[in-house]
Amino acid sequence: MSIQKGNISIHTENIFPIIKKWLYSDKDIFIRELISNGCDAISKYKRLITLGEINEEEATKYKIIVAVNKDKGTLSFTDNGIGMTEEEVQKYINQVAFSGAEDFFNKYKDKMEENNDIIGHFGLGFYSAFMVSKKVQIDTLSYLENSTPIKWESEGGIEYEISKSEEIKHRGTKITLFIDDDSKEFLNEYEVRKVIDKYCSFLPVEIYIEDESKKEDETENKEVTPLNDINPLWTKSPKDCTDEEYKDFYRKVFNSFDEPLFWIHLNVDYPFNLKGILYFPKLKNEFELVEGKVKLYNNQVFVADNIKEVIPEFLLLLKGVIDCPDLPLNVSRSFLQNDRDVSKISKHIVKKVADKLKSLFKNEREEYNKFWDDIQVFIKYGCLKDEGFYDKIKDFILFKNISGEHITLKDYLDKCKEKHENKVFYISDEKQQSQYIKLFKEYDLDAVVLNSTIDNHFMSFIEFKENGVKFNRIDSDISDVLKEKEETEENKENKSKILDLFNEVIGEKIKNYSVESLKNEETPAIILVSEESRRMAEMQTRFSGLDLGMNFEEEKTLVINENNPIIKKLVSIKEDENKKEDIKLICNHVLDLALLANKELSTDELDLFIKRSNELMSRAILL
Repeated sequence: MSIQKGNISIHTENIFPIIKKWLYSDKDIFIRELISNGCDAISKYKRLITLGEINEEEATKYKIIVAVNKDKGTLSFTDNGIGMTEEEVQKYINQVAFSGAEDFFNKYKDKMEENNDIIGHFGLGFYSAFMVSKKVQIDTLSYLENSTPIKWESEGGIEYEISKSEEIKHRGTKITLFIDDDSKEFLNEYEVRKVIDKYCSFLPVEIYIEDESKKEDETENKEVTPLNDINPLWTKSPKDCTDEEYKDFYRKVFNSFDEPLFWIHLNVDYPFNLKGILYFPKLKNEFELVEGKVKLYNNQVFVADNIKEVIPEFLLLLKGVIDCPDLPLNVSRSFLQNDRDVSKISKHIVKKVADKLKSLFKNEREEYNKFWDDIQVFIKYGCLKDEGFYDKIKDFILFKNISGEHITLKDYLDKCKEKHENKVFYISDEKQQSQYIKLFKEYDLDAVVLNSTIDNHFMSFIEFKENGVKFNRIDSDISDVLKEKEETEENKENKSKILDLFNEVIGEKIKNYSVESLKNEETPAIILVSEESRRMAEMQTRFSGLDLGMNFEEEKTLVINENNPIIKKLVSIKEDENKKEDIKLICNHVLDLALLANKELSTDELDLFIKRSNELMSRAILL
């Protein structure tokens, strides 16, 4: 055949500088595009066999070979797919506006099934080769009988030359890139392997890599295995997958030695095609509340990590793979176009996560309880980010109570309805608030543990969503619960004496006083902190850099136990003038002990407490 020369037909002036610099988000993406094109060519050939257009005499091992040649400065991609005729090269390569895959699909759409598994577009994807090349050469031989092997070559991407190829002897296509000086890293076999692993680990055609620069004895007797897994776990039916396979896949894909808590296998055919596996990882602590890695694939071709349009933000704390051929990607396969289907896919994934949690709660409650401490931060974060998610799983949100049991909000409210309707008491620090926990147990009261940093926001969210429900820390106003049902005149008089005593001695060091008959006689007094004032003070601390125009302080109440022997003694010696200093010391000490049990004292308060303790010990010795 005679040599043909010409200019590539393009519809946009200066399109190649645009392709080279801005079409793709990452430079290495050309490897994905060229390998994907090879997969397309093989998929077309296999589909023609299925449709009866080709009679295959013997089974073919379909494969793509990526060859690095540092000496020649080339990187090549060879497939044994459908190949191209000279006419097809003119159409698909020289006219950028056409898409080979699209044209192929349109030609056979009446014979094909609904699903179109042609990965991409043999058009702009091919031109990504010019991102790293000073020259590109195509050698191709069509599957059609008596076809002539064709060589196409172009420097710079505008002018081309077509001639007969001496390079290719069998059906398929070989694309050879003569690598630019500023892209020499792609002549390194290890670097190319990394890129293939990143983008093509699960392509449906086996991929092999060769280093043509190595001597024959360096590669002799070396076992050749494909770089990819052509049947990834998510392509299988969930019923055909074992727990060990799920765990192995997790370790392999995410290079993790930890086992996931559990997983969700997505397998949807209608109204869109969606497959994948989402794993719930075990968090070592809540400070690991960072993005996980959800890999997005399009027909087993890697697109990107953590695409927020498809994977809701809170689900990005998980790890997993999502494969959705129906995603409307733009020409670079890197960014999602705005599309209503994307929103539907996102909502469906949220629904499947909620369904899995519901199933675990109802059918494997013991396991669910074990998982809860590890997944609660994720669940709460999801509720804060997506009210729809909360509405789906609110009945399956657990709280751990002071007995270590996992209960729902409804369980708690039903249990405590007669004692404090719609009021939820909680613990933020089990050690610091141990005195209050003991008090609650004495009164047969219950509280839940809310000790993560997200819980402050979560409580406010629940209060907003559940009308009438109010959260109160265990050291907040519980006086209504502690009060005796009936008070005698004697009780009232005694309480009045205690209040007068502490008001007189301590005065305005604390704002409010209350006297109660606590069951535990050992405790002289406890501090209660108004929930509302504490939240306002915490908010002010959180936004300390902002001038809110107000100064919020915690509103404390000293609850004095009239059953305590020390308090009784103080009342009995109240009028003794010789005991005035002792009374003053002990009243202040009772207050500081209560403050210390509730919260650390300030430096000045602690200094006074130590001095007072020393003085009390000195007096005790001298008695």
